[in-house]
Amino acid sequence: VQLQASGGGSVQAGGSLRLSCAPSRVILSTFRDSTMGWYRQAPGKERVLVATVDRSGFPNYADSVKGRFTISRDNTKKTIYLQMNSLTPEDTAVYYCNARFAAYGTTVYWGQGTEVTVSS
Repeated sequence: VQLQASGGGSVQAGGSLRLSCAPSRVILSTFRDSTMGWYRQAPGKERVLVATVDRSGFPNYADSVKGRFTISRDNTKKTIYLQMNSLTPEDTAVYYCNARFAAYGTTVYWGQGTEVTVSS
């Protein structure tokens, strides 16, 4: 399984970006029964949770992004999204897609990371 993330880039403060993440070689039933999410790592800092979405579509957010970011999943496309609005320079980081599939036990999968840069 590989997680293919995309959508990063450079924006000015107040702007928006949408990240996407899709696992390769995962059948639909496996994708449906998964918890997926986004983490981020700013320069010189640890990787931290941004948001997750469970198999029911229920989201969970870090306090720092509540009200600005929206995580969602489209099971028909086997893809999750992170809509990021009202971006600030503090959101600058490499964003990593994360997945846990019930069919694969406790293994945690990570994407390659996509960089988000927000300028003031």
